[in-house]
Amino acid sequence: MSRAGNMSRTAASRGVSFSSNPVLEVKLPIWRSRLVLFLLFGAFFALIARALWLQGMTTDFLQKQGANRYARTLELPATRGKITDRNGQVLASSVPVKAIWAIPDDVLEAPKEKIRQLAALLDVSEAELRKKLDSDRQFVYLKRQVEPQISDKIQALAIPGVETRKEYKRFYPEGEVMAHVVGFTNVEDVGQEGIELASEKNLAGKTGSRRVIKDRLGRIVEDIRAVREPHDGKELTLSLDSKIQYIAYTHLKDAVEKHKAKAGGAVVLDVHTGEVLALVNLPSYNPNDRSVLTGAQLRNRVITDTFEPGSTMKPFTVALAIETGRVTPDTVFQTAPGYMTIGPAVIHDAHKESVLTVAQIIQKSSNIGVAKMALQMPPKEMWELFTTLGFGQQPKIGFPGAVAGRLRNYKNWRPIEQATMSYGHGLSVSLLQMARAYMIFARNGDMIPITFQKTSEAPAGQRVISDKTAQQLRAMMESVTQPGGTATQARVPGYRVAGKTGTAHKIEGGRYVNKYVGDFIGFAPVSNPRVIVAVMIDEPSTGGHFGGIVAAPVFAAITANVLRSMNVPPDSSVTSIIPDNSVQESM
Repeated sequence: MSRAGNMSRTAASRGVSFSSNPVLEVKLPIWRSRLVLFLLFGAFFALIARALWLQGMTTDFLQKQGANRYARTLELPATRGKITDRNGQVLASSVPVKAIWAIPDDVLEAPKEKIRQLAALLDVSEAELRKKLDSDRQFVYLKRQVEPQISDKIQALAIPGVETRKEYKRFYPEGEVMAHVVGFTNVEDVGQEGIELASEKNLAGKTGSRRVIKDRLGRIVEDIRAVREPHDGKELTLSLDSKIQYIAYTHLKDAVEKHKAKAGGAVVLDVHTGEVLALVNLPSYNPNDRSVLTGAQLRNRVITDTFEPGSTMKPFTVALAIETGRVTPDTVFQTAPGYMTIGPAVIHDAHKESVLTVAQIIQKSSNIGVAKMALQMPPKEMWELFTTLGFGQQPKIGFPGAVAGRLRNYKNWRPIEQATMSYGHGLSVSLLQMARAYMIFARNGDMIPITFQKTSEAPAGQRVISDKTAQQLRAMMESVTQPGGTATQARVPGYRVAGKTGTAHKIEGGRYVNKYVGDFIGFAPVSNPRVIVAVMIDEPSTGGHFGGIVAAPVFAAITANVLRSMNVPPDSSVTSIIPDNSVQESM
């Protein structure tokens, strides 16, 4: 047996500890081991307390955080309400389409050939598609409002991370003919122009929602519940008649092209109800394809553009003079020698006349005769009449962009300004304002509000002039379209028509320039007026510029077709018209 073994046995027999060996002796204080043990127990108690807190006190919070990882609230789009004309013809409707979206990281892992096919179906270059996918975002739209047949082909590619979402696209069957009234929506199906914008709240409806569980790739794996059901928008019936709208648009377009004009506008009002039966503008645009849309095409000139109305204002001045007892239709005025000096200014007639009755002043459109009548009246009386007619005030038609025009307060009028305003210079109006103002002649002295929505009952009217004065002015305005008047081209076979021509210089940079606006506003049939038609031709460059030449024929063409389409009985035995261009209105 070895010596070491003997020593071990000897030590054991003496009761000596093995750890008493100096080499193996523990030199750390005993309190440190106890501290470590205490800390370990403390950590365990803290973990237990934290577990109890999370599972007992903050359960709702943790469940919410977890749900955010896999649960989603999907929006359920509501179908936008249809817009129809007064006869039920659809003017705007929503068709189902798809939005194509993607999770960029997943799509970029797809085979190059499928990426190339996807780009072709989306009608974009592969480089453009990859640029969209080169994003840190977890969600990107690749294309909105994709036709169903295209979205089906995209889904057939089965590219990971490419998904579709249901949405709607607005379709406008009447295209450019109805564009300025109906308007259009944007890619989010929100109204941007016209009735689409004005009636957004009613048309849009309310979207719904539902809770679903999705996997990492965005696929729905479980439908939890519906949170809110969608409510579709309300259908809107307009006062417009598609047939009358097309008639007005076609004849206005022919005139603008014939005279190579910058623009044009026309509006047709129902005398009995105040409904707008047609409202057209040129240039126009196709709301189904707005890729090349310009500001000039967007302008609803009938409502948003103002111009000096020229001689179409004269009937109002004459009506006021008759209504206040200052003149009668037979009162005589001297208009020779064809010009008149007011202070330092001189006003002219287009044609030199001599002695004219009030009726003849309207028929021949004499500036001097109307100015002399106006200067007999206090400026306040004229201003009050013009204000009552709606000039200088924004029309309350619920249509975006309607302008007030310009009518200065009578306290600032000088005599020359009062004279020129009496025949339509020095103030500005919209064509819609002028058309509505002519109701006092077509409705025997009263006015009613105008509306773009179909109505079955006529609103209460506001008396402006007496029935007798309205009848007298109606006779004078009918003579305007007869031989010797300024608008013989406004006559309509089979119907008696009345109206007034207007021609005015345009203002640019605060000065009159050698550009014109020609207009004609009238109504028919005179025996029982049914419609008011107003036409404006902006900057005609060929074939003349007077309203009796460029606008009156458009009035005649529109009125003839409208009266026939409405089955209005003829009130004249005249069946053929021989044009007479011998008289032109003063500007």
